[in-house]
Amino acid sequence: MIAEITPLELKRRIDAGEALTVLDVREPWECAISRLAASINIPLDELPRRLAELDAQATTIVMCKAGGRSRRAAQYLAGAGFNQVVNLAGGIDAWVRDVDPGLPAY
Repeated sequence: MIAEITPLELKRRIDAGEALTVLDVREPWECAISRLAASINIPLDELPRRLAELDAQATTIVMCKAGGRSRRAAQYLAGAGFNQVVNLAGGIDAWVRDVDPGLPAY
């Protein structure tokens, strides 16, 4: 079971200065429309070959558009030895709705 975090809780943790890795598994064209400033973009299909770019010991918050791709990515990361993986519930859609309505929705 992969833990989930709400956009408001993620915002609180970012604002508190917590050491988090925010991994965005959407496609680059999606990130060009709307993204979180501190996120790292590794599309879901590139994740297996780009795992070395991530710290398995870090708290990793995985996000996508609505939460489905990020859940699959989080499950993959957990299986690859990442112990602190959390899915952003609702993805960027929920972030725009609940935290930053100024970001473009698509």
